[in-house]
Amino acid sequence: MTTSITADDLNVAQPGFLSKERIIAKPGFNRWLVPPAALAIHLCIGMAYGFSVFWLPLSKALGVTKPVACAPDMSFISQVFSSQCDWPISMLGWIYTLFFIFLGCSAAIWGGWLEHAGPRKAGVVSALCWCGGLLISALGIYTHQIWLMWVGSGVIGGIGLGLGYISPVSTLIKWFPDKRGMATGMAIMGFGGGAMVGAPLAAALMGHFATADSVGVWQSFLVMAAIYFVFMIGGALSYRVPPTGWKPEGWTAPAKKASNAMITHRHVHVNVAWKTPQFRLVWLVLCLNVSAGIGILGMASPLLQEVFGGKLIGVDLPFGQLDAGQLASIAAIAAGFTGLLSLFNIGGRFFWASFSDYLGRKNTYFVFFALGFALYALIPNLGHLGNVALFVAAFCIILSMYGGGFATVPAYLADLFGTQMVGAIHGRLLTAWAAAGVLGPVLVNYLREYQLSIGVERAAAYDITLYILAGLLVLGFLCNLLVRPVADKYFMTDAELAAEQALGHDKGADNSTVLEWKAAPGTKPLAVAAWLVVGIPLAWGVWVTLQKTAVLFH
Repeated sequence: MTTSITADDLNVAQPGFLSKERIIAKPGFNRWLVPPAALAIHLCIGMAYGFSVFWLPLSKALGVTKPVACAPDMSFISQVFSSQCDWPISMLGWIYTLFFIFLGCSAAIWGGWLEHAGPRKAGVVSALCWCGGLLISALGIYTHQIWLMWVGSGVIGGIGLGLGYISPVSTLIKWFPDKRGMATGMAIMGFGGGAMVGAPLAAALMGHFATADSVGVWQSFLVMAAIYFVFMIGGALSYRVPPTGWKPEGWTAPAKKASNAMITHRHVHVNVAWKTPQFRLVWLVLCLNVSAGIGILGMASPLLQEVFGGKLIGVDLPFGQLDAGQLASIAAIAAGFTGLLSLFNIGGRFFWASFSDYLGRKNTYFVFFALGFALYALIPNLGHLGNVALFVAAFCIILSMYGGGFATVPAYLADLFGTQMVGAIHGRLLTAWAAAGVLGPVLVNYLREYQLSIGVERAAAYDITLYILAGLLVLGFLCNLLVRPVADKYFMTDAELAAEQALGHDKGADNSTVLEWKAAPGTKPLAVAAWLVVGIPLAWGVWVTLQKTAVLFH
């Protein structure tokens, strides 16, 4: 008896190179190869945090040594399309705003597609968008058209940010059912560390390419696009997904009991999840936690300088009475303070997310809000007492919890809504980040300006702001308190889950698939090599930041 093989059979046997079916892991695969793949992408797109390193050089792209001013009567639209005068930093700053608007929008819109297409395809699209956006921006700088930068890095690059940010979340949670928080913390730590690697790299490249006629930015964009493309494609192609129901050898899911009642073993569809009260409450939890931290992150340098003034260098003078040399000295100290905060932001992503595996996600957020409230309420007094060390320590803890909030929330969502569509649900939740990106800085910056306008001393201008941020954390505490396990009516039925798994090309439901294994011994050298590829650049970024931070302790 012979069996004929049709074209359809061949298509089933050979799924597309980027398809989800192509990257389903085989027995013996080492799950510790997946976090470095995620880090490779997050370290690249995390440079979005460091784009301000380009603002000053770009503000004098034509003049090189000093900006070429636009005519006083030139309209905003004319400036957008003009190639005859330099761009003010306020116009360049729109790129940063567009980054996070389109990050949130793309993650929300295409999160469901990602669950079906798989992380490899999403990672490749992310690389094309992010690096392609850098190339378009390089063209915009070369032709001196800022709208090309807005479209290139802001819009297209922002879409790449969103897809790259959420691409590993669902995969990591499924590979590490026993360490959900730690797994997502490892990847999202990379996003916080991207600027630590990218900013000094960009500064070195601009220094290399700068000439008497060029500030060297467009050339730097080209080189960084090439470097990032190699890393991001390498990360995307290294992704593997486990078969449905996979678990580490010897691990059993904890039995349902009161202490872990928040953890479900069922699944909610993304189109249903956002309609639940739990989604709305966790949205507010993330928004309020991020609002309190993101405002501080943006004003850290002026805050330290204006609160302590000359005390930072042993001179008992307020900020407004310092001379140019003294201002330069305290600016260097403030830069070290900002660097220290970035280290705690990154470290907090891994520490708090890992800690949540033991404490529980809801309890971890209780710590964020309660401890954060106490610190925000205490900081004004520390400033007035002149205690720089405790002031700095308080902000370091606050920024660690800011980063920890980002890294812990994917595992919180997986606990509440299950793992089947957690990447898509996380994508929709990131609209809270976009909202916080407006709320936090507006509160901090405008309240500061108002305080100064009514004659409040610079050293006290932040007090009301800090108390308001403490109030936001009280609201966050209450929202977190109201989170309860998801009601049964929201979960998918067995038939709905099977249909969703078929759409997502998930394999593992049949008895022929091995669903439990430990890593093959021969994979350990490969895992070490993968970690070195991402660990060395990250370690270099940390070292550079520590050198800048050292001035704080002199």
